[in-house]
Amino acid sequence: MPAGQGPRPAGHRRAVHQGRPVTNVVVLDYGTGNIHSAVKALELAGADVTLTGDRRKALEADGLVVPGVGSFSAVMQALTAVHGDDVIDRRLAGDRPVLGICVGMQVMFERGVERGTDAAGLGEWPGTVTELRAPILPHMGWNTVAPDPRSVLFRGLEDERFYFVHSYAAQEWTLDVIPPFPEPRLTWAEHGVPFLAAVENGPLSATQFHPEKSGEAGIRLLANWLDSLHE
Repeated sequence: MPAGQGPRPAGHRRAVHQGRPVTNVVVLDYGTGNIHSAVKALELAGADVTLTGDRRKALEADGLVVPGVGSFSAVMQALTAVHGDDVIDRRLAGDRPVLGICVGMQVMFERGVERGTDAAGLGEWPGTVTELRAPILPHMGWNTVAPDPRSVLFRGLEDERFYFVHSYAAQEWTLDVIPPFPEPRLTWAEHGVPFLAAVENGPLSATQFHPEKSGEAGIRLLANWLDSLHE
């Protein structure tokens, strides 16, 4: 881990969220994902965090975090088994913020093709998640990103590195947004080919990297997301 990337323990949590209203966040527990590390990182960022699969709590929280680890199809099966697909759709329809992480970002797209399996995603964004064309897979470790200049997530973090563990990603963006809806804010990274490292699209944000494994930069990014819930 590069110098300066580790989370700060005592005092850091207070400094990050000083002055912000208490924010209730649900980390959706559907049997997959780095749920406990996500909870810890969100707490360090200043959130009041509940880990649950309870539908009502997930719908009513200020923010919902959808982590994801494993194959695209397995994550979709686990999500739909607890009606997480309906919870996400209802929150977004009501302009309620959702943050997807890693495969939790990938399943926001229409489809995922992985090891010969073509699986339907949540369809919040058009496009298909496919394998990176890179000499070494998985893409594992720290990498830089190129944030959209209008990004909220990456405020003050434009030169930071973030931690990736994946072999698949969305490699193009095809959503056509018609005014008065704002243009999505797209952040790109590269491993063999360019791919989407993060998307900010109205109430739906997502990162291909793991903020909860990205040390202080990841905690600050989560704090930026928490701040945006009150803007």
